[in-house]
Amino acid sequence: MLRRLPKFTIFTRIMVFLSVMGPGIITASVDQDAGGITTYSLAGARFGYSLLWILFVVPIVLFVVQETCARMGAITGKGLADLIRENYGVRVTFIMMAFLLVVDFGNTMANFAGLAAGGEIFAVPRLITVPIGAVAVWWLVVKGSYRFVEKVFLAASLMYATYVVSGFMASPPWGEVLQAVSRPSIRLEVDYLMMIIGLVGTTIAPWMQFYQQAATVEKGLSEDDYGYTMVDTSFGSVVTCLVSAFIIIACAATIYVNNIPIESAADAALALRPLAGQYASVLFALGLINASLFAASILPLSTAYSVCEALGFEAGVNKTLKQAPVFFGLYSFLIVASALVIMLPEAPLLEIMYFSQVANGILLPFILLFIIRLVNDRRLMGRYVNSLAFNVISWITIVALISFTAVLLVVQLASAFSPGLLPT
Repeated sequence: MLRRLPKFTIFTRIMVFLSVMGPGIITASVDQDAGGITTYSLAGARFGYSLLWILFVVPIVLFVVQETCARMGAITGKGLADLIRENYGVRVTFIMMAFLLVVDFGNTMANFAGLAAGGEIFAVPRLITVPIGAVAVWWLVVKGSYRFVEKVFLAASLMYATYVVSGFMASPPWGEVLQAVSRPSIRLEVDYLMMIIGLVGTTIAPWMQFYQQAATVEKGLSEDDYGYTMVDTSFGSVVTCLVSAFIIIACAATIYVNNIPIESAADAALALRPLAGQYASVLFALGLINASLFAASILPLSTAYSVCEALGFEAGVNKTLKQAPVFFGLYSFLIVASALVIMLPEAPLLEIMYFSQVANGILLPFILLFIIRLVNDRRLMGRYVNSLAFNVISWITIVALISFTAVLLVVQLASAFSPGLLPT
């Protein structure tokens, strides 16, 4: 069993929690990046409330996965990529990092695409918003200390309340919402299955596990802090799924019922204006811009942590450019390259945002395989290995994701060879 919270006064406990909180809440909040908001918006606009049930199953899985990584970081004092390299060798780690780098590059582009789309809602061209945003997020991490960066990230997390407000302003039929949550539905349709994988992939993205564990280690959290770290992680998991649900609800209650075609979160924000009011539209758009900037800082940061840990280079926001040149160099490259691609006039913003989330869902089960094996290694974790319940949930998640991906492939092939055989 994990160590319980020390018996302090309520005030002391609150102060200790405030000093420890950060990695769990930030990691879960960045879940709502531009690609994620686009995916949730499309889910509500195209399928109404029918996919809401997923977001009331996912918090359990999200908490288990993130708690596992936080526990490994606190107990071993090492990041996830570092542990994979030490236990499975450089070759396996290099291959996995190559895939992660490609997927995270797509995710970073997705967030600059979201920033560009959000700016265009307010008639600000991407040639202005994207360079300014890129410089801002680069300066924040390269020039700031971990404590300062964390405070900025926690403040940005508060902005996600705009989506909850937008959801209520859409005046959804709450009876239908509750019915959709309580009655899960599966359709053998390519778009529907891709959306399920996309929703899981954007809610439990591969980069999150690496960032959560690396942030836990860099913050210096240990076994003594673990009870508070678990609260931080559980709070973040619940809040992020509630915000996701309200994005779907807002779009389902307005765009879906009026059969309005949209292609992005920016389209959703504009469509809300005549349906839910000017303020709902503005709040939705501001949330998109905040999420894009927030995630454009975290995603390349997570990638830089992972690659440097895997290859044995110095990494950390508290390091200087001279101490960690590869870490800051990779972070800078991802930001500059992603921003340049999105500034191209013909850049396919929607495709970049949506398919990056599907790629997350496909890569995730392979990352989870490493996590579940490492956390059950008593040489590393001692008495802090996974419980039976956590192992069951982890394995169900892995099998489910691989199964959905396989079914999606079969459905796509069946549709290609026999177009009239399956619904589309």
